Amino acid sequence: MNKIIKIVLIVIGLVAAVLWFSLPSADDPDAINSGSMNFMFVIMYILLAIAVVASLFFGLKKLLSTPGSLKKTLFALGGLAIVVAISYGLSSSEEAKAVADSFANNPNIVATEGTVKNIGMGLNVFFILTAVAVALMVFPGLKKMFVK
Repeated sequence: MNKIIKIVLIVIGLVAAVLWFSLPSADDPDAINSGSMNFMFVIMYILLAIAVVASLFFGLKKLLSTPGSLKKTLFALGGLAIVVAISYGLSSSEEAKAVADSFANNPNIVATEGTVKNIGMGLNVFFILTAVAVALMVFPGLKKMFVK
């Protein structure tokens, strides 16, 4: 099976190399509609689909086969839900209304209060998870440095 996968990958690489050299020049205004460009996109979508299916399959297989991993996953999802809830609570309604009102005169930008609040929530989630990730990297190193 491993040999077959290697052969398929070599064939895909060779086809991609041939398509790369048959691409039209950048000056061509109709370059996006070329057959080689379209076929490269098809190859990309196929490889992306294979990667997504494989990662989902093997991830779920490991999740369901390892004892205790389902419990850890549920705790992690619960923690993420708590972070999202806290972030949604921290995103200010007054600020969201002020931002939405500032775009009310511009017909090209549709910004509702809910949209602005959701963007604020997403930024708060990012900042909280970044702070947690940095803390989880720094504190064990500091602990090793001072405990020894």
